[in-house]
Amino acid sequence: MSRSDPIADALDAAVAGGVFPGAVLHVRLRGAPVYHRAAGNAALTPVREPARLETIYDLASLTKPLATATALLRLVQDGRVRVDDPVQRHVGELKGSAIGEATVYHLLTHSAGLPAWRPLYERITEEDRRTPGVMGGPAADRLALALIMQEPLSNPSGARSVYSDLGFILLGALVERVSGRSLAAYCRQALFEPMGASLFFLGRRGAGSGSATAPDAALIAPTEDDPWRGRLLRGEVHDENAHALGGAAGHAGLFGTASAVSTVVGHWLDGYMGRSRVLPSDLVKRFTARQEGIAGSSWAMGWDTPSAPSSSGSRFSAASFGHLGYTGTSIWVDPIKELEVVLLSNRVHPTRRNEAIKQFRPLIHDVIYEELVASSR
Repeated sequence: MSRSDPIADALDAAVAGGVFPGAVLHVRLRGAPVYHRAAGNAALTPVREPARLETIYDLASLTKPLATATALLRLVQDGRVRVDDPVQRHVGELKGSAIGEATVYHLLTHSAGLPAWRPLYERITEEDRRTPGVMGGPAADRLALALIMQEPLSNPSGARSVYSDLGFILLGALVERVSGRSLAAYCRQALFEPMGASLFFLGRRGAGSGSATAPDAALIAPTEDDPWRGRLLRGEVHDENAHALGGAAGHAGLFGTASAVSTVVGHWLDGYMGRSRVLPSDLVKRFTARQEGIAGSSWAMGWDTPSAPSSSGSRFSAASFGHLGYTGTSIWVDPIKELEVVLLSNRVHPTRRNEAIKQFRPLIHDVIYEELVASSR
């Protein structure tokens, strides 16, 4: 009789229970892959397609730590940005505005005072109807910056954290201004290629433009049957604001496989442990540490940390760091145990009206910890 696999059982039960159509789980322990499994389907409509280890997922807000925060760490490392720089120092259009005086640190820790979200895509769409070509181009960027600049701040910068896509849109723009390259190009050339990670943006400003190679569309898991765009989304970003900005933005737009995500995550853990040639230990520890000076916040710099109840479950240490993505993706890393868990799914397929993953995430992390960490002592 074969040994039981509680991790596989949990994944299969989630598929059967409609938590997501399918998922791919990748786990590393002490630097080595120890679990890699696909469960369920990558697509339910128009025909069922099984999930595979090579399935590419829309990573949603995992873009924030994997692309934007990593890019900023490298720019800080190179001396081109300081975390206490006002954002207006690098994005000149923001000069004289309240948000322009907020710092890179405030944006990274979601404490700049910006609201969580605004439907920027609606205004961009309106402008595109009047002037075709606005959508996804430089004019969309300019309009997004103008709209964010007009937002009244809910509190003084640094006072409290409110998770904000708008702040990371600004950080993506900052990376572009400082690097002199598009966000997609900078991340590809300065981060993902040196790391050996096949992560990419899709759309007018992502793969398929420049030197990037577009992936096989058949490997991309679809997301929502989107009423705004009037089609099933496959090979284009689910997030409406990222789509309106050309597919590559600081808050969303990144795509990749679980193993590719794990490659970048591995560099963060290696940096934490002082054994990375790409990410320096001092900055990694600074970016992944909970910022205790912000009232009621669990945020580090571009990363989150566990705060009960946590999507990481009940076993990850207080030193852990991670992030969630709206499409059904997540990363959690425990540097004390050297445990890395990457779970990718498309829980928004075919509709976003499914939040069962909120109960599943802590459960699967507890099972993983029990089966792969506690049992290895």
